[in-house]
Amino acid sequence: MKLVLAIVQDKDSGRLSNEFVDAGVRATKLSTTGGFLKAGNTTFIVGIEDERVQEVLNIIKDTCQAREQFMTPPISLDVSMDTHMPYPIEVQVGGATVFVMPVDQFHQF
Repeated sequence: MKLVLAIVQDKDSGRLSNEFVDAGVRATKLSTTGGFLKAGNTTFIVGIEDERVQEVLNIIKDTCQAREQFMTPPISLDVSMDTHMPYPIEVQVGGATVFVMPVDQFHQF
């Protein structure tokens, strides 16, 4: 058995949740916040049999797409630096960050 942690952008979470339901994959869904963009993410926790791990990874890969987004960097309050208005920069968001870990024990009470 494996534990899959998948961190996805909120925009992809609804579709991924539906895909898991359609495939009979049980998942726990948590609201989380990313550190870099301070944007909403969703973390899915999936306990799955070893032989279905690749199926879960394929569902995540096919559902969660990376895309480009513009963001404005924060203004520095350091008085020694220039006071200029930051310009929006293009960053890649979306996709998924996935961790697959072994499970030593599994209990349902």
